[in-house]
Amino acid sequence: MLISYAIGALLGAVFLEILPHAFEIASSVETMSATILLGILLFFVLEKLVLWRHCHGDECEVHATGHDQHAHGHSHGHGNTHDHGRSGLMIMIGDTFHNFVDGVLIAAAFMVDAKLGMVTAVAIIAHEIPQEVGDFLILLHSGYSKRHALLFNLFSSMATLVGGVAAYFALQSVQSWIPSILGLAAASMIYVAVADLIPGLHRRTELKATVQQASLIALGIGSIWLTGVLLHAG
Repeated sequence: MLISYAIGALLGAVFLEILPHAFEIASSVETMSATILLGILLFFVLEKLVLWRHCHGDECEVHATGHDQHAHGHSHGHGNTHDHGRSGLMIMIGDTFHNFVDGVLIAAAFMVDAKLGMVTAVAIIAHEIPQEVGDFLILLHSGYSKRHALLFNLFSSMATLVGGVAAYFALQSVQSWIPSILGLAAASMIYVAVADLIPGLHRRTELKATVQQASLIALGIGSIWLTGVLLHAG
């Protein structure tokens, strides 16, 4: 159930918050679109490399032809290597990119005006809470223990600090990278939601489950939208 919510939160964050901001600061719409397209292909290749590394003999065929059963197996202790290499790694990369950019944006805002910096920091924290909950759930879903999921989330969050410090000391050079980093962050989140998480929802085909999944995805999107509306109003 919470994976459905996480899909909504990820897609909501991408299409309601990250992409509008990315297109706004991009040098051209075409360049940003190309960056996102390249990002999606990059994460496809990256995931393939991770799967190849964990692939042994017939297991590759199992993964390719029986993905639903195989992915389901992780809760019973099977297929952990594949699941560890899939959405868990993808979300880590995407979230680390995203957190780094958040740090850059907070530092940039503080350098313009302290009040603007505070507002930006509060906005990013409020927007991150549902996403971090989603990330934690995705890591658990990928077969990680609660301890490991928490440690990975903390490690990923450190990128905010790195981004902030880097931006503070080299804001001009870092700022020119912000659109590209935002585009790649958006691409990774779209890829995780659409390629890694949504296929898992198709295991349950009954109408009740479908309505529940769609409602929870809508709730995830709605919570991001509401956060954005409240912050813009403030």
